[in-house]
Amino acid sequence: MITLSASEELQYLVDFDLLSKLVVGIGEVSDITGVPTRQIRYWEDKGILQSTKEAEGATRKYDYLSVKKILLIKELLDDGYTLDAAAKKVEARMKNVNEAFMKLAKPTKDEG
Repeated sequence: MITLSASEELQYLVDFDLLSKLVVGIGEVSDITGVPTRQIRYWEDKGILQSTKEAEGATRKYDYLSVKKILLIKELLDDGYTLDAAAKKVEARMKNVNEAFMKLAKPTKDEG
């Protein structure tokens, strides 16, 4: 039986390289999340989201983490949170998850 380190297991569970390449236009994000494009633009204007634009006037595009953030904010708004409270809660949640994954990705003293 092959035993994998925590970082190797993480690579199999989450393909970070693939996720970093997943970028979709604002229309697709709207279709995927059910959040209107106008609302997505508003959230971006408020600094809650950040799109990637290749040139001025180009279509706004969003990566995997932005789509996830939109879904989480929408869920909290549906539960009665204000936009600002939902954005703060999602930011804190994503920070905690990121820190946990970073700890998993670091080799322990026993591994290396």
